[in-house]
Amino acid sequence: MSTETTASVSTHILDTSLGRPAEGVAISLSARAGRDARWEALGGSATDADGRCKDLPALPEGTTHVRLDFETEAYFLKPKKQNNQQAEAQQDAPANRDSGASGAFFPEVAITFAVTPGEHYHVPLLLNPFGYSVYRGS
Repeated sequence: MSTETTASVSTHILDTSLGRPAEGVAISLSARAGRDARWEALGGSATDADGRCKDLPALPEGTTHVRLDFETEAYFLKPKKQNNQQAEAQQDAPANRDSGASGAFFPEVAITFAVTPGEHYHVPLLLNPFGYSVYRGS
């Protein structure tokens, strides 16, 4: 892979309701070469204990658009660790009241963005049970 002819992508997730990294979130990476091209699934990974996904597949030459699919439902439904009980209790009232049949208001988050060859794109996801935000990081 030549960094001059391809872009590269990395990401991490911070659970802003707990103030901690989101561990164990599955992430899939897809790419396409042109607005009208079909998406090509490249593979995926999962976030580590620091909420980082360090081993996403390389982008093929000619990639112009990238899509990151974050599988957030399993993360929100898994039991939280003992030291997160206070933060979880703060979340319980709204989460139980109106999160929908699945138990997660956002069961998945899909982020699509344009890329330029030779550039690196770090796209963090700031996540909580009822909202999320993304940005181009460094």
